Amino acid sequence: MTLTDASRLKLLEPPPVGRLRVVLDTDTYNEIDDQFALVQMLLSKDRFDVEAIYAAPFFNARADSPGHGMELSYQEILRLLERLNVAPDGLVHRGVTDYVGPGKTAQAAPAVDDLIARARAGSPDNPLYVIAIGAISNVASALLKAPDIIDRIVVVWLGGHALEWPHTVEFNLKQDVGGAQVLLDSGVPLVLVPCLGVTSRLHATVPEIERYVEPHGSIGAFLAMRFKEYSSDHMGWAKEIWDMAPVGWLLNPVWAPSVIIPAPVLTDQMTWSIDRRRHPIRYVTYVDRNPILKDFFLKLKAFAEAK
Repeated sequence: MTLTDASRLKLLEPPPVGRLRVVLDTDTYNEIDDQFALVQMLLSKDRFDVEAIYAAPFFNARADSPGHGMELSYQEILRLLERLNVAPDGLVHRGVTDYVGPGKTAQAAPAVDDLIARARAGSPDNPLYVIAIGAISNVASALLKAPDIIDRIVVVWLGGHALEWPHTVEFNLKQDVGGAQVLLDSGVPLVLVPCLGVTSRLHATVPEIERYVEPHGSIGAFLAMRFKEYSSDHMGWAKEIWDMAPVGWLLNPVWAPSVIIPAPVLTDQMTWSIDRRRHPIRYVTYVDRNPILKDFFLKLKAFAEAK
């Protein structure tokens, strides 16, 4: 499947006013910011028609294997939905249990099949926005298995560091370098949200969370617990909540200004290389934490009060 630059640029335009079809691909148990992103997305009913949530793999000290990480994330998603009074049936899907890897091999999973089906149900005029905030293995597997979907999805991925950073050894990216290369080389319309150097300002502190999150229902208490248990020393401490940035860009692109650039080349050494002949992507250059967090705090308060 090939996509003309004109068609790709049309899909990469800041999303229009109104509701967007979205799915979320998330390694929810790996960190504490996926939870905040998921809740903000689900509380933004006037903006998002959330069609599915996919559990993504991860592998670090919190998981025994990528598949175990995916299962832990799946269970964490269920815990969040229970506190939001959202039924998981037909909404939440298990993802792949291994990475696409250097062999660039599509992995099988219910999430992959669901993503392909939902993408094919759309059109270039009504695309599916894929919010990806973990290793890109589910999405890359779908692109390898069904390259015909690239003209009807827009991937918004938090991955890698800024292009001028000396390296791009970032957790989401380094988990599956092969998968990230598939994404960047596929020609799919991509909004790249880098971490260090761009999303670095998106932090919160314990006093802020205790005031604006913890009092608001069981979901607020749960998010505050996750936030505070991440560190035993809260003095002078701020915690990254970077995964909220892709949701923030879709809520209001002004909150995360962006430019069109040629798709960077991701080397096997996890550095960026530039080839200006490559297809265009959208690249977020800055993230304004204040309106993103204010939007989240207000929606959480309104949800708790409505309950």
